[in-house]
Amino acid sequence: MLPAAARMRRSEEFTTTVSRGVRAGGPLLVTHLRRGPGHGVRVGFVVGRGVGPAIVRNRVRRRLRHLVSARLGTLPAGAAVVVRAHPGAAVLTSAELASDVDTAFARALGRQIPSNQVRA
Repeated sequence: MLPAAARMRRSEEFTTTVSRGVRAGGPLLVTHLRRGPGHGVRVGFVVGRGVGPAIVRNRVRRRLRHLVSARLGTLPAGAAVVVRAHPGAAVLTSAELASDVDTAFARALGRQIPSNQVRA
């Protein structure tokens, strides 16, 4: 389970991370990573109606939350991450979804802006 301190809850956090963060991902998952001041990692999930009905969206969100909580240690301190699922994410197996999360994180971290060039 994702710790309460690591969850994004406010719309402003999502908006700032998506607009000022580095975008990386593929056809099924997109990750927005923004490095900022702070010590903890904050994570939010966006699973839109295109993924399916509410029961499917909630299942995808739970699976993503579980996978990301296991990978919090790989993210830099002060990072804000938004993981957005596309419709194909609903039909993936757990192993395929884990692979996509790992790939998206690796790509986002590879494109990360150095901390001395971070926009406020």
